[in-house]
Amino acid sequence: MTTGAHDPAGLALSPPPRDPRAPFGIYLHVPFCASRCGYCDFNTYTAGELGSATSPADWERAAALEIERAASVLAGSGTPPKVDTVFVGGGTPSLVGADVLVGMLDRIRSTFGLAPGAEVTTESNPESTSPEFFGRLREGGYTRISLGMQSTAAHVLRVLDRAHTPGRPQEAVAEAARAGFDHVNLDVIYGTPGETDDDLARTLDAVVDAGVDHVSAYSLIVEDGTALARRIRRGELPGTVDDVLADRYEQVAERLSRSGFHWYEVSNFATDESGYCRHNMGYWRGGDWWGIGPGAHSHVAGARWWNLRHPARYAAAWDAGDLPVEGGERLHDDDRHLERIMTGLRLAEGLPDGAFTAQERERADLQVSAGLLRRRPADGPDGPGYALTESGRLLADGVVRDVLL
Repeated sequence: MTTGAHDPAGLALSPPPRDPRAPFGIYLHVPFCASRCGYCDFNTYTAGELGSATSPADWERAAALEIERAASVLAGSGTPPKVDTVFVGGGTPSLVGADVLVGMLDRIRSTFGLAPGAEVTTESNPESTSPEFFGRLREGGYTRISLGMQSTAAHVLRVLDRAHTPGRPQEAVAEAARAGFDHVNLDVIYGTPGETDDDLARTLDAVVDAGVDHVSAYSLIVEDGTALARRIRRGELPGTVDDVLADRYEQVAERLSRSGFHWYEVSNFATDESGYCRHNMGYWRGGDWWGIGPGAHSHVAGARWWNLRHPARYAAAWDAGDLPVEGGERLHDDDRHLERIMTGLRLAEGLPDGAFTAQERERADLQVSAGLLRRRPADGPDGPGYALTESGRLLADGVVRDVLL
C-alpha cells in the first residue's frame, strides 16, 4: 500500500513506538444520520446528501480494511496492542444495525484482541433502537450505551431539529438495562434558544428518574455554517447568552449532585468511578488511540493524523490502494505540554505540580487566590497539584488560558 498524497507525513504507516504498558483505544466513526440536526457540524451525512456516491456497505468494507491495516502497522514485527476501549460514534451508529456493529467489534477482537474488562461503547439514537437491538449488542460484547436525549421539551427538540420524541430516550434506557447493560449514558444539551429553567429542570428530573449511571451535559454551541446559526443570524431565534449558560450549568451540576452524581470532567457526571467513560478518559489523559472511518483522528505516541472526511473519498482511497489519510503532525514537547494542561485541568482529578512549569505554577497560584483552582493535598494518590474549584468549572477555558499565558 502506497503513501501517496494520502499519508503525507507517513505517520499512519510508521507511527512512533508507543509504550506497550499504556492503554490503547479504538474509535470507529459511523458517518450516517437519518436527518441533520440544526446545531450539528459533525462529519455526518444523510442519505440525500450522499446520493449514490457511497453506501453503508462501502463504509463497512473500507472500515474493515482500516482495522486490519491498523493492527498490522501497530504489530510491527510482533503483535498489535490489546484494545482497552472501543468507542463507536457518529453520526448515528444505530442506523447501521446491531449485526454490523457486532461484526465490526468481532473484527477488532480477531485482529487486535480485547484486553480483559475492555469497555465497548456505542452511541445510539433512541428512535433507531429496540429491545432486540440492545440484546444483540450485549450478546456481541458491547458493555456501554450512550443515548442522545438533549431535552424532554418538545419545543426545544424542534429548535434543535432532533428526530426523537419526548419519552423515547427513557424507554431506550429501560430496554438497554433489561438487555443487561450496567452502564448507560444520556446526553443533555442546555441553553437552546427558547429553553426555560423549568424545561431544563424537567429534563434533569427525567434523566435522574431514568436510572442511568452517567450524564454528559453540554452547553449549546452555535457553530458557523449550521442551520441553527443561519436562523439566529436571520433573527428567527435569539442567540445564546453566556450568563444564561453559566446559570444553566450550575442548575445541571446542583441537580445531578443532589441525586448522587459527581463530576469527573467539566461536562461529564457519573454515579461512581465504574461509570466513567474510560475511552474519553484516554483522550483527556493524552492516551493512544486509532480512529477508524471517514474524518477520524488518531493519536499514537505523540503523532496525530486524520482521515479524509467524505465517505466516498475515504472508500475510494482504499480502492486505489492508498491509506485514507488527509494529514498529520508530530507533536513537539511544547505541543504535548500544552494539550496536557488544556485537557487535564478539565478533569476533577486535576494535574500534579510536575505537569506545570515554574511560571505556570505561579500563575496557577493566582487562580487559587481567585478561588478558581484549589491545591491538591500532598498526601493524595498523585501528590500535590492543582484542580478546578466549583467556581472554576464555570470558567474552565479561561482558567486554562490564564495558566498557560
